[in-house]
Amino acid sequence: MQTYQSKEAFIAEIQRTYSLFDQEFDEVPEDKRNLRIDEVDRTPQEMIAYQLGWLTLVMSWEKDELAGKEVTTPTPDLKWNQLGALYQQFFHTYDGYSLEELRSLLKQRTIEWCEWINGLREEELFHSGVRKWTVTGANWPMWKWLHINSVAPYKSFRTKIRKWKKHAG
Repeated sequence: MQTYQSKEAFIAEIQRTYSLFDQEFDEVPEDKRNLRIDEVDRTPQEMIAYQLGWLTLVMSWEKDELAGKEVTTPTPDLKWNQLGALYQQFFHTYDGYSLEELRSLLKQRTIEWCEWINGLREEELFHSGVRKWTVTGANWPMWKWLHINSVAPYKSFRTKIRKWKKHAG
């Protein structure tokens, strides 16, 4: 996993990988946003819904902890071995949206994500144990949690949407 020298470098990488991912959807027809193909495990709609779900969920952990609430990750109703059910919730939440609406929501959420990171102190971002929610499972610094829920899936889903476009015709 990549490490970052500063939060500015981290934010730049989020913005870069988001932009590359988003551009892939320029060629996806609206009427095929929910087309499932054997070669790829998610539809275009599900890829964006997954991202929206995780960005929203992780920011809610931060908001709740700062408000003095007890944070249960990933959710109070689901455990880490139930991520499939969590993804289904994400897909259901964003099911009625057009591709254009989904892309707009993801753009806005990514902007909010970067603004949140920009407001963090270097210690909060790069040192382990500063937030209770970051200690769950692995005692990672916050940047790792944020990386695996932004940069990493933007990269992996970019590969998936490219493969989807190749096979969906």
